[in-house]
Amino acid sequence: MAPAQNTVNSKHVAVIGAGASGLIAARELHREGNTVVIFEREKQVGGLWIYSPKTESDPLGLDPTRPIVHSSVYESLRTNIPRECMGFTDYPFVPRVGDVSRDSRRYPSHREVLAYLQDFAREFKLVEMVRFETEVVRVEPVNGKWKVRSKNSGGFSDDEIFDAVVVCSGHYTEPNVSLISGIKSWPGKQIHSHNYRVPGPFKNEVVVVIGNFASGTDISRDIVKVAKEVHIASRAREPDTYEKLSNNLWIHSEIEKACEDGSIVFKNGKVVYVDTIVYCTGYKYKFPFLETNGYMSIDDNRVDPLYKHIFPPALAPGLSFIGLPGMGLQFVMFEIQSKWVAAVLSGRVTLPSPEKMMEDVLASYETLEALGFPKRYTHKLGKIQGNYLDWIAEECGCPPVERWRAQQVNRGYEGLLTNPENYRDEWKYHDLTEEAYEDFARKKLISFPPSHYLESGR
Repeated sequence: MAPAQNTVNSKHVAVIGAGASGLIAARELHREGNTVVIFEREKQVGGLWIYSPKTESDPLGLDPTRPIVHSSVYESLRTNIPRECMGFTDYPFVPRVGDVSRDSRRYPSHREVLAYLQDFAREFKLVEMVRFETEVVRVEPVNGKWKVRSKNSGGFSDDEIFDAVVVCSGHYTEPNVSLISGIKSWPGKQIHSHNYRVPGPFKNEVVVVIGNFASGTDISRDIVKVAKEVHIASRAREPDTYEKLSNNLWIHSEIEKACEDGSIVFKNGKVVYVDTIVYCTGYKYKFPFLETNGYMSIDDNRVDPLYKHIFPPALAPGLSFIGLPGMGLQFVMFEIQSKWVAAVLSGRVTLPSPEKMMEDVLASYETLEALGFPKRYTHKLGKIQGNYLDWIAEECGCPPVERWRAQQVNRGYEGLLTNPENYRDEWKYHDLTEEAYEDFARKKLISFPPSHYLESGR
């Protein structure tokens, strides 16, 4: 940890977004003595976990003029890692035993995650910091501070000056659509998973789902209940892959091309006549409100430049980003990143010079290139996520991530890959679950003995 030279001081901070990252950022900022305003365009806290049956007019999400629906949650969504490792470190995501309105499963539904976040916001009095139905439309530096322009649901805009802005707006709204040879003349329907909600519209259809990780796995198995056939296209598979997974579900390698006659040709040589393509191909980073006079840019999904994925060197610490890297321990990452940002803004911890931070950014790019990783993987931490979180934790003086938490994530992803149909309901690593609840009890974070929760979770 780099000790600060100046004394702790209070900053007036704008937090953009009241999802999981915005809520934990606001709490940590407040704990460090800063005053906080959270800007939230929805009517409630929860961010991407707020389910809405609404979808966009452009099913691929490519039309920049479309009215944007910010939720990407589908009706059947459940978490893809166990609840215990999801929660914030001092506010466990444990079953609400005896409350029939809550989901006590180890892998709960999106509604349970939303309820947890709403509980968290109430517990730490964060709701009173939120300006609901207020969208940030412009953020720009002005004389060492930050001007934030927002508009409310009535269309009235307002400019305010803040000492700092923390961007917690998420990155699951702007669809990334993979390019397919011949797709412009292909006559079928196309939709991105951002606009997928329920399987009904695909009844009796032949469907291709592109992508075989979390959303692709879920959605393909949701659609297969009503579709005539579902074919998964996976770039992670060998070119000759062709495997029947169930009565009407197949997995292939990547798509070779789309044809005018409605057929899709896979790299394994198989030809399938298809009604609809569902793209489970991820999302792009986009911050349309941010104006930095050209200093920051997004190229091939790299947000550049960012020191440790958080601070733009020349604009730090006044501007920061929470939640950009993709990893299993999302909520914990939000928390540890937020602790660092809050400590820096309060003056308790200092950052390196802008020049040193920029050197680190460029060195990280050189490392990625030397390892053969494409630019679009800049914010995908993969196996180094533990080292990343431990480094930030040490920098701001908080404990490292618990062993059981990281291992639960690893076991969860193993289940996703090896048993996608049933892994959520066949959890077998009970030693890790027991370790989690013993840890919660030791830290006095739960109201009942561990056995009370271990018997209820399933």
